[in-house]
Order: sequence, then structure tokens, then C-alpha cells
Amino acid sequence: MLDIAQFLAKELSLKPSQVKSALELFAESASIPFIARYRKERTGEMNEIQLRELSDRFTYLSELEDRKTTIVNAIADLGKLTDELKLKIASCLQKTELEDLYLPYKPKRRTKATIAKDRGLQPLAEFIKSVNKSNVAKSLEEEAAKYISVEKSVNTTVEALKGAADILAEEVAEKAALRASVREYFLKSGVFRAKIKKDYPEGSTKYEMYRDYQINVKNIASHNMLALLRGEAEKIINLDLDFDESVILNYLESREIITKSREIEEFYQGMLKDAFNRLMKPSLTSEVIADRKTYADIESIKTFESNLRELLLSSPAGMKPTIAIDPGFRTGCKVAVIDNTGKFLEYQAIFPHSGTSQRNQASQAIERLIKKYSIQLIAIGNGTAGRETDEFITEVFKDVESKPVKVMVNESGASIYSASDVAIAEFPDLDITVRGAISIGRRLQDPLAELVKIDPKSIGVGQYQHDVDQKLLKQKLDETVESCVNYVGVNLNTASGELLGFVSGINATIAKNIITYRDKHGAFSDRTQLLSVPKLGAKTFEQSAGFLRISGGKNPLDNTAVHPESYAIVNAIASDLNVPLAEISQASKQLKSINLQKYVTATIGEPTLRDIISELEKPGRDPRAEFKYATFAAGVKEIRDLTVGMELEGVVTNVANFGAFVDIGVHQDGLVHISQMADKFVDDPNKFVKVGQVVKVRVLEIKENLKRISLSMRSH
Repeated sequence: MLDIAQFLAKELSLKPSQVKSALELFAESASIPFIARYRKERTGEMNEIQLRELSDRFTYLSELEDRKTTIVNAIADLGKLTDELKLKIASCLQKTELEDLYLPYKPKRRTKATIAKDRGLQPLAEFIKSVNKSNVAKSLEEEAAKYISVEKSVNTTVEALKGAADILAEEVAEKAALRASVREYFLKSGVFRAKIKKDYPEGSTKYEMYRDYQINVKNIASHNMLALLRGEAEKIINLDLDFDESVILNYLESREIITKSREIEEFYQGMLKDAFNRLMKPSLTSEVIADRKTYADIESIKTFESNLRELLLSSPAGMKPTIAIDPGFRTGCKVAVIDNTGKFLEYQAIFPHSGTSQRNQASQAIERLIKKYSIQLIAIGNGTAGRETDEFITEVFKDVESKPVKVMVNESGASIYSASDVAIAEFPDLDITVRGAISIGRRLQDPLAELVKIDPKSIGVGQYQHDVDQKLLKQKLDETVESCVNYVGVNLNTASGELLGFVSGINATIAKNIITYRDKHGAFSDRTQLLSVPKLGAKTFEQSAGFLRISGGKNPLDNTAVHPESYAIVNAIASDLNVPLAEISQASKQLKSINLQKYVTATIGEPTLRDIISELEKPGRDPRAEFKYATFAAGVKEIRDLTVGMELEGVVTNVANFGAFVDIGVHQDGLVHISQMADKFVDDPNKFVKVGQVVKVRVLEIKENLKRISLSMRSH
């Protein structure tokens, strides 16, 4: 069987030692963030992307090897396993190729071929094959007459030959080499054709662009493929795969017809046409659609991952006293106050959009809260009444001496969170709307810490997310969240259970135990206290400690990404520099000039030492970008306020492979099509914009009835 480690080293352009070490660490249940950050010496500095690719390919090939074993045993049990077949199976590198080899031996339901075999027509089929190979002219009619049997329901030579043809057709249709070639032809030369069903007149469906649509299979974009399949599932679109059938039949004839006998040739031509149309075409068409669906899933999930990463790593406004407002017209605005740790302090409903009297009362309420809690941030949800509430707060600021920073916050998923078990457990006595307001405020303070409480699929940065492979989607989004959480690091004394649950090595049970321990014993003052948490043993401590921060603890290194296993080295460096550990970050010049080789050990080499020095220079720094926010244009609150040519500032809310959606403050995101993203050709929107990025756009087109806004980022 396949030597997976050697194969992966070659395929991924890695050293065998790198692959071997990484696979050993995977087997030890080490997380990818931990390996990438703290085991660089063992893996030759493999990064997270390389490690995840290696993990995915190792899983695929391991599953392939397990399947090979199952198939070899199944064929052996039938007594049909040859050395040649066993070698072919062993050399397979794709699951499709493997299943093609197994197809002739796979248990089947009753088919035309099995019926023909039951009627005793297998010998006739073998005779026809032998005549084809020998190129000796023999009469098929005369041979077929020998198989006429009333008892076996073979009444004529025509029926006998038809049964033999059914047997041969199934054999041909199950030949791995032929299936592979036809499948490849479909993928390279096939054309998808789609039409809207007659029941849907022009302009009546969102699939209008697919009314009379065709595209080469090899060129179809992921979003088009998913849209076509969704339209087909909704019974609005008819989707077909077109190709030149004569090319395939000519190919099959060239491979299968050997004889020069006209009678045998005509028999084979008919049999091959039946083999293709009845047996090969339906299954291979489905396989090609499934292949393009898998491709579309992967591309769509990659886009989702990229958007989610940018959103989770959005710049935090900082842990500052915050007023959070969930806007509303008739039901009023829900106002929640949270402190500089995200703790809920006070709630009040105001009605700034319900007449002068209530507007004045609302102004007084906001002014009171700003003064009482020394508010530095105001977070306003961008949903219904968001812009109106934003303008109301601007008016309030006229009478406020020290003006807080006011930011419109994307509230996608806030309602999902507020009704969740997590929110109920966190705020059992608060109304669902109050929980939503608190979530909006916390998103502004620290997007990552709050967004991990929400299912990523509810955050609104996906593309056809409900149409893709849900198991793969969950896996990849969970990996993205894990990567982001460990990249930033987590405050051990303020983190929620949900946030802790994504830390390397920590599961939901241990996260809950950490919080229980924290509630009972007070704030952690030392990372080693983690070992007192139930079920958090030495292995979990090793995996998690470097990603957990303690601000103001006993050891200043506990507030850095330096792993406890390296503390002795840092102490040695501080001693050699004659600098107190608490002041080592102030010795930046000295740190840069030290000889790292002096501190290399059997397990800690220069890569880790470089990371340590970098961390000591800026201990506890947040790796996320500096906080920025968009300023929406005054007086532009609805689509009807827009005019073509208007230049606006907005925030990218979602990036797809056909463009980017931008919130410009009118309750409906506008689309910057890929062709309008830059003055030069754009092949990938992700190279030009990111979720959360503040951009300047120009209005190109407005379709108010369809709620569609076309925007441009081009200079002309």
C-alpha cells in the first residue's frame, strides 16, 4: 500500500522529516495553532496553512487506504482478486479511480445483464467477444439459435442476442479506463445548459440570468454552479449537460471493436450506444455535476473562511465604557450600558423617533448615561432605524462636552445570539432585546470575543452557505475561529466559555471548569494555577498556556505569548542583560543585539527564540489592526436618498468571488461588481478588499423596487 508520509512530502514539497514530525504531533493530539507557534523546530517552521493542508491530505489518503483494504477484501471474498487488480488498487490516488475499479465487483440490484445471465446467455456473450477478438467470420444468428429456450424465456435469436448485448454493455460501462476517459471528456469539453421553466415568465424569478444560459463545464464559476443547482432543486431551472455524442461513441468503438466482420461491427455499435446512453451517461453526468458541486463548495467555503477571518480579526475599539443601542421606531431604541470589561451595568428604553417630547426625553437619557458612566464609545446597530438613531446621537453630541466615539455596528446574527442558550445562561433575567443591545456593544469593544458566541453561518459573510457541504463548512469555519482566537490570544480572567472553548487544547467541558474555578477562587494570578482546574492536566496545559494571558499577574511573562516552557530561557536572558524581568520590554536595543545561539537548547532553537524576542519587545500587544470606522453621509438614510454619481464612504460587509457588498448606511448593501473594483483587471476580489474595510464608492445604478444598488470603486 501507499507510503503516505513519503508521498505527502513529495506532493506538498516538504522534507520527509517535516511530514514525519507533523504527523507525530497530530497523533499526539497537538493542535495546529500550537504546532505552528511552539513546535517550529520539529516541523521546520511549517505554518498553519501548510499544516492544515497536510492534515487534510493525510485524512483523505488515510480514508483512501482504509477503503482500499475494504475493497481488496471484498473482491478476494468473491474469488476474483488477481495480482494485476490488486496492484491497480494499491496505486490509486483518487477515490473516484478506486470506485471505478470496484464497480464490476460491487453488489448490484437486478439489472438487464443479471437477468440475461440468469437466462443462460453469458456463454453467448463470451462467444461474441471471442469472435470480435479473433476476427474470424462466424454467424451470430446460428450461434444465438443454440440459446433459444422457452423454459428460460428466450424465444428468438433476437432475444438471445439482445440479452448478450445487455451483458456486454454492462461490462463496457464498468470498465475503469473507459469511464475515466468519458468523465474527463465531459469535464473538459462538456457544456452546462440551463433554461427557466415555462411556468416562470420573464422577470418573475431571481434566476433571470439563467433563462437561456450556457457555459463550458471547465469554466463555470462556483457561485453560478451553486445557483443553478439551487434553481434546479426549487424546480425553476432545467439543467442539462451537453456534449458531442459522436466523439464518445467513436472513442468507444475504437477501443472495443477489433473485428472486420460487418455483422460483429454492427452488433458492437448498437451495444456500445446502449452501454453509453443507458448506463454510462446517467451515472457519469451525475458524477460530473457532483465534481463541479464539490469544486463550488470548496471555493465558496474558502470565500466564507476568508470573510470570517477578516470579520473576527476586525479592529477592536477597545475595552472602554460603552453605550450600546439596538435601534427601533415604534418599539423604541434599547439602550444598554457596559463597562470596560464588557459587564452589563444598566438598561433603558428610549423613543427618539416618536415625537418632540419623547425625543427630548431620549436626549436627556443619553446625556445622563454619558456623564454617569464616563462613556467613551457609542455602538449603534445598523438595522431598522439605525441611520435615524445615528443622526439623533449626533444631535445629542451638540450638548455634550466630551464626545464619545460613535460607530455604526453590523448587527448580523445579534438576534440569533440574544435568543440562544448562551445568551440565556449569561443573562437569564434580561429581555431578548436587551441581550441583543449588549451584544452590539461588545462587538464594538472586541469583535472576536463576542462573535465566537454566534454560529458563523449566522454572521452573514457567506456565499450560498446553505447549499454547500455542511459538514465541510462547519469543519472549516471552526478551524478559522480556532486560528483567529489563538492568533490574538485570550484574557484568562475575562474570557467567556465560548471564547475559551476555541483555545488550543481546551474543550467545552474544560472551558466551563475554568470559569467555575475563576468564579470560586477569583481571578487567576499565575498560569500554573490552571493545573488546579479539574480535567486540565499537563497535556492541556502544554497546549493552551501560551495562548492564555493574565494581565497584572505575578509573572509579567503570563501576559505574553511566551510559553511557560521557555520561561527559564527568558529569565536567563534578563539575568545576562542585568535587567529586571518586569522591565525587559524596555531593553529593546539590548534584546536585538543578543546572540541567540547562546540560548539554543535541544528543544528550543532560533525560530522560537526569535518569536520570544519579538514578544518581549512588545509584550501583550494586540496583533489586530488599528481601529477605523466609516462615516456615513448625512441625510442619506434610505435607497430613495441616493442619486447616481454620489460619492460615499462605506464598510465592506461581504466578499464574494463576483464582487463585494458594501454598507453605505441605507439599510441595503450595495454591490461593487468585480469589474468595478479597481482601475485595473481584478481576478480575485479578496486581493483588493476585506470584510470590515472602510472604502470610498460611487453610486452607479439604483433599482429601488428590487432593492439593488450598484457601486464602483474605480476612479472614473
